[in-house]
Amino acid sequence: MFSPLELTLLLLGSAVLGVVAFRMMHLPPMLGYLAVGIVIGPHALGLAEQNEASHIFAEFGVVFLMFSIGLEFSLPKLMAMRNIVFGLGMAQVALTIVAAMGLGWILTLQLPSLHIGWQASFALGGALAMSSTAIVVKMLTERLELESEHGRKIIGVLLFQDLAVVPLLILIPSLAKNPDDLAETLALAAGKATLVLVLLLFVGQKLVRGWFTVVVKRRSQELFMLNLLLITLGAAWITEKAGLSMALGAFVAGMLISETEYKHQVEEDIKPFRDVLLGLFFINVGMLLNVRLVIENWWLVLVLLAGPVLLKFALIAGLAKLFGASDGVSMRTGLALAQAGEFGFVLLNLAGGMSLMDPFIVQVVLASMVLSMLLAPFIISKSDQLVMKVSNNEWMMQSLALTKIATRTMAQQKHVIVAGFGRSGQSLATLLTDENIAYHALDLDPERVQEAQSAGASVSYGDAGRRESLVAAGIYRASAVVITYASTPSALRVLHLVHELAPTLPVIVRSHDDTDLDRLKAAGAAEVVPELMEGSLMLASHALVMLGVPLRRVVHRVQAARDARYASLRGWFHGASDAGEDAELVRLHSIPLGENASCIGKRIRDLGLRAMGADVASIRRGKGGVNVTGDTELEAGDVVVVRGSADAVARAENQLLAS
Repeated sequence: MFSPLELTLLLLGSAVLGVVAFRMMHLPPMLGYLAVGIVIGPHALGLAEQNEASHIFAEFGVVFLMFSIGLEFSLPKLMAMRNIVFGLGMAQVALTIVAAMGLGWILTLQLPSLHIGWQASFALGGALAMSSTAIVVKMLTERLELESEHGRKIIGVLLFQDLAVVPLLILIPSLAKNPDDLAETLALAAGKATLVLVLLLFVGQKLVRGWFTVVVKRRSQELFMLNLLLITLGAAWITEKAGLSMALGAFVAGMLISETEYKHQVEEDIKPFRDVLLGLFFINVGMLLNVRLVIENWWLVLVLLAGPVLLKFALIAGLAKLFGASDGVSMRTGLALAQAGEFGFVLLNLAGGMSLMDPFIVQVVLASMVLSMLLAPFIISKSDQLVMKVSNNEWMMQSLALTKIATRTMAQQKHVIVAGFGRSGQSLATLLTDENIAYHALDLDPERVQEAQSAGASVSYGDAGRRESLVAAGIYRASAVVITYASTPSALRVLHLVHELAPTLPVIVRSHDDTDLDRLKAAGAAEVVPELMEGSLMLASHALVMLGVPLRRVVHRVQAARDARYASLRGWFHGASDAGEDAELVRLHSIPLGENASCIGKRIRDLGLRAMGADVASIRRGKGGVNVTGDTELEAGDVVVVRGSADAVARAENQLLAS
């Protein structure tokens, strides 16, 4: 038996290794925690066992998770999405529970020895109704689909699922009481919940806001953190003493703080506690899994994996269709939400602890839920291909959308393709319009596209990460592509497609910081513009002016920093319409190198381009770019982008191509 310190080290070490392994496979950390619990648990290696301390830490993990859900609770957001949340979301949860209860009744009739009570069926239905918010939101964010039509429906359903956990946490313990006293038990629980909620929400709201103001004025981060823990755990204690769930009190505490101006600070401060304790919860869930029992009943696990996943997919897709969605949107919504979720484990663990279900059923259902979450990222990533193969309508809808894009861009030449039409994309479009430069934007938010089109903006509904959308937007006639959203995975996908379709077309990418600069450059980005650097330059300029540095010197220093950082932005690619421009203006010119070019095999520093007034801005080689230095050797097939005046560029081209 391990000492408490040894057990803590074992859990920490195993968790670190498990999370690292799953992150390397681009899978959520939560699955790593589950795998760790399974491996080190009493049913596998037997290195760790559940005890009172680990159970308390796990329960605290659920408390802080519910607190975070409460922080995200927003009445205006709920009202804006009420048709999806209280229509599609409520129908999905209710019908999943009804289906589980119906199946339990049928199984009891067919197999009397099994006898699954309606209480167990209800709890099981509630657990299976949940989907993984962590996995789904992560995948939608990476695929830039949060604002798409199916993305909004998915988020609305997930929001109701999170809210549905609150009454389920009250109902499931009540179901474990004496059936003869069930009505009285439920009425008493509802009365207690109503009284506690009224006290916390109406009385607590004023107290919380006032007390937080007092604490913040003390200007102590330590005090702020202690106060946050006190309020969270204090609210959990109040609901527990009232005979309700600790998680309910934490949820209400989160709701109270979400209405204050300290919400965002609280979110950042609570995150480490939530993630670590929630990790311990999932390790405890993994420890519950009896691997030997699952292997012996693998066929039943597969049935319970396929059955609920297919049922949820069919149910959600059918409901989405009933609520007016197209076939493609309905199927994408169903595929994204078909798997199990974090709160499913919470409810299943609660039902098992209350002895509502046979331990054998808990084991096989738990195993099937874990497997469904492992499959979720792969199902979501392949959802487009699956929808295209099944739905003929989707082909027609996509073809119609591409035709609309092509129709709008057919007459455009040397235009800029703008990927994303959010704030940055719209600001860029305004500047391009002021300079009489044509552009066409692609965006996945249908409402934004409709509003912008009504206002006369050149924008279409389309995904810049799809080859067909770029072709329809006229990539072969475009002068540049600008990616206006800060998403490295999506930017890399767009860069790959641009390189295949138009290798010499410059692409400017927006990023959050310099973290992925080398990857984006290597993928062929002509320039990467990090938001943090621009913010720091503006901050520095204002600070220098306030400190008495002359404005002219400040402007010169900021400009010098920009010139050094954005070297390739000095100059642009000229065309026939620029014939009247000053020949001395800096320009960019792409020079493909054939096999007979004299510069092949030579270093850039040995070509004497600087003496001619030109320099190499970038080199595209193969599927990506090259980090340009004086020692870079040129190869046949390279596309060299030279910068300089008209005469300097011409001399450089002669130097590079002379045979």
